[in-house]
Amino acid sequence: MSVKKWVVGSPDREKAKSLATECEIDPFAALVAVGRGIDDEGELELLLCDEPLLCDPFELADIKSAADYINDAIKNNVKMAVFGDYDCDGVVATALLYDYLKVRGADVLAYIPDRIDEGYGMNKGAIDKLNAQGVKVIITVDNGISCAEEIEYAKTLNIATVVTDHHLPPENLPDAVAIVDPHRIDCPSSFKEICGAEVAFKLVCVLDDKEPEQMLSRYADILAIATVGDVMPLINENRSIVKAGIKKIKNSPNIGIAAILNMAGIDRTQIDASKISFGITPRINAAGRMGSAFRAFELLTANNAMDALKIAGPIDDDNVRRQQIEKDIYKNAIKTIEENGYQYNRVIVVSGEGWHFGVLGIVASRICDRYGKPTFVLSSENGVAHGSARSFSGFHLYDAISYCSDVLQKFGGHELAAGVSVDCDSIDQFRQKINEYASIKTNAVPQLKIDFRLNPAGMSVDMAFALKVLEPYGAGNPTPIFGIFGVTIEKIISIGNNRHLKLLCRKNGSAFQALLFGVTTNDFPFVVGDIVDLAVIIDTNLYQGQYTLSVQTKAIKLSAVDQDEYFYSKQKYDDFISGYDTDFADIFPSRTEVGSVYKFINTAPVKKDRINNLNVGIGYAKTQIALDTLCELDLISLNNGVYISHNSQQKNDLFNSKTYKKLYERVNGNE
Repeated sequence: MSVKKWVVGSPDREKAKSLATECEIDPFAALVAVGRGIDDEGELELLLCDEPLLCDPFELADIKSAADYINDAIKNNVKMAVFGDYDCDGVVATALLYDYLKVRGADVLAYIPDRIDEGYGMNKGAIDKLNAQGVKVIITVDNGISCAEEIEYAKTLNIATVVTDHHLPPENLPDAVAIVDPHRIDCPSSFKEICGAEVAFKLVCVLDDKEPEQMLSRYADILAIATVGDVMPLINENRSIVKAGIKKIKNSPNIGIAAILNMAGIDRTQIDASKISFGITPRINAAGRMGSAFRAFELLTANNAMDALKIAGPIDDDNVRRQQIEKDIYKNAIKTIEENGYQYNRVIVVSGEGWHFGVLGIVASRICDRYGKPTFVLSSENGVAHGSARSFSGFHLYDAISYCSDVLQKFGGHELAAGVSVDCDSIDQFRQKINEYASIKTNAVPQLKIDFRLNPAGMSVDMAFALKVLEPYGAGNPTPIFGIFGVTIEKIISIGNNRHLKLLCRKNGSAFQALLFGVTTNDFPFVVGDIVDLAVIIDTNLYQGQYTLSVQTKAIKLSAVDQDEYFYSKQKYDDFISGYDTDFADIFPSRTEVGSVYKFINTAPVKKDRINNLNVGIGYAKTQIALDTLCELDLISLNNGVYISHNSQQKNDLFNSKTYKKLYERVNGNE
């Protein structure tokens, strides 16, 4: 189980009561809203509003020029191509604009580059193919802002380019007919955190001379999928779009979306942003990750249900294959990391031969979550390694890879996600340099934001229902997480063929049960009698016509653990193992302290994952150094993830341990 630093909110309860009265909502929901900075009646009503509230498309710079040029091309029967991207947002944007232009009678085709062979964005080979088909206008969606060279090349072939994008622009914009991107410095748009499909949608509104609210009914479902799939913050107009999209999916979804739901076994009447995120977007993405994203485009533009199902079936199979490939790479990556001790580095860089490029970002995200470290996962082929990185707030990936630019072939990205290409011979140098960057920056740790503390005595079905007014949840408006502190675990029950756990808990006389998904009894580092803190979400279950309360555990820690000490101490230990040059005096355990760890394990075997929870009062680093020392002295051993004492009565010189001796020398300047 990953470890994050809990940050617990403390919203103004009086303000929440006042807002609840003014806006006629439950005080519990108002308390969550206030804790998230929504402390004004107008703001809260805007959040709760069910009517679509969309910004004026004409706020986007160049959008009228783009629309005028495309309308002229339609009128003059000029052949056009919509040039998209292979991820969910790009596929939706391509399908949306292509569908509109087709209905308008335009001579148009769609082009989505291959993830492996072509990579992201425009490329000269694709432009040559389009030129051979007589294309005279390329309209980019979800890409193009950084394709100055390719746009210039297209001009030499008498092909004009209209750019629609939502990525950060370079200092010098490409020489296109029009560039529609909310992040242009000169763009006056009021809300800029929109996906590529929404930029394309706004262009469609201007092309058709319609208000966005009028056009939304036609595209709300696929727009919602793109917005959720590209992890846009669910605030402002994004929230309106996703609300409208969920409503459309429930009532009359796009034929292709209906086919996906059918294949995935998702009841569309129960659809929400979470089911879009975990049920629909992975399947659209799987088409591009495992083969051709063009199949997903064909699915979203299918005209009848049978054709859609024929496409959706193989895409669903691709998603299953993607999951297995991801699982295999993750397993191999963890093995490589732990065999080489990369988990102790401040930034993890792991590479493998021939790992599938399409899943590297997902694997990087999982490893980042597991170890709480920014992570790069690279796949080597023909002497070059390409890869993806994931991070968390506080460690800016783009700044980090910019520091390493001299050892990289290519790189790009932003704070939380990035991509790099590096010569295979330079991977170790890259690992060293990016960890050098991390060592001179303030050490960041992943955080778990908890809305506020909750008393289990007050939890109810009504409380869970009250929160539904704050849906849809997602980026920028996450599912509320509450902290229940000082809870005693009374029983641990395995459920779901030992894939999940049910915890029977008690606090101050109030008993409740909490579910913990994806954790087995072997993986669970806590025992009956432990006093713990739970981070939970609350929801409802419907069974035989009756609603019951569902409490789902998202994180758990011992109540006695001092978080600041733990993260400080853990970083000191990791730095020692990684060979960083710093002061380690405060993590050097005395013989008595090493003995206290031995006595603890001699009492009963202890799971390795319980190292964070050893109640010997010397902190994480000293405890771990003691464990390493005792293992090297053969006084204890680690078998199948469990520390076991050898019950030795023989006295040992701690300096016979390489770890203990090395730390002593580091502390005393003898190394």
